[in-house]
Amino acid sequence: MGAVEKPVDNKEYRIPGEAKEILKSLASKWEDVADASSLQTLSASDLRNPDMSALIAAKMKEFHGLEMPGPKNISLWDRLRNWLKTAKRLCTPEEAKPFRLDSIEEEISLLEKELSGDWSIGFCHNDLQYGNIMIDEETRVITIIDYEYASYNPIAFDIANHFCEMTADYHTDTPHILDYSKYPGLDERQRFLRVYLSSSGGQPSDNEVEHLLENVEKYKLASHLFWGLWGIISEHVNEIDFDYMEYARQRFEQYWLRKPALLGSLGTTPDVVLADGNYPV
Repeated sequence: MGAVEKPVDNKEYRIPGEAKEILKSLASKWEDVADASSLQTLSASDLRNPDMSALIAAKMKEFHGLEMPGPKNISLWDRLRNWLKTAKRLCTPEEAKPFRLDSIEEEISLLEKELSGDWSIGFCHNDLQYGNIMIDEETRVITIIDYEYASYNPIAFDIANHFCEMTADYHTDTPHILDYSKYPGLDERQRFLRVYLSSSGGQPSDNEVEHLLENVEKYKLASHLFWGLWGIISEHVNEIDFDYMEYARQRFEQYWLRKPALLGSLGTTPDVVLADGNYPV
């Protein structure tokens, strides 16, 4: 998500201290800079730059291949359920109703079942927005920072989350507003995935690229639920000047709007509309 404080308590998902030290050690090697002043936080527009995007794709592939201590279990589904429980506990009935929180458990189970055949698991960052990516302007070496949400997950989820972050700019007067016209187009997504798959050597087939692309698009739905729930919880525990509920509304809106096309008959949703008529719930 954006460059705002993440208040959700993740104690059960925090990476072990040993893993954190490994990451810090790797980060220092990745930086490989003599002058720290040459490091710059990327901007929102940098993510859409083809050359920069290729560097990010290759670095993401490297990150996903990291070997961390402890079990290599997927954290996504348990984390979603945990955050759902927290959101329902914190929300008033009036707040919960527009988000259909009582139906989200079923949605999580549906996604988990639909995506259960994806065995491409790696060590994921889970929050690869532009504020967590730095570049040495002299060497053009990418460094990934902020490992608060890092865990083992399907790599397609991490990539989907990165694509979703291209719709955000957290350094505007309205940092909570997402612009989905900036979501990468098909050619841009295919180019990113081809670089990602080829960065460790060899050239991926068209079928490999298309298979990963299909999974990424489906995991986009999980990303919307993930940060939608995060937004609802953050509204209740964070005093930062950020419209968390509107941010959450947009993520849930995208979930319901994209679900039918991505899941086919499984994506059928009752035609219920919010009182303000903004989106189907």
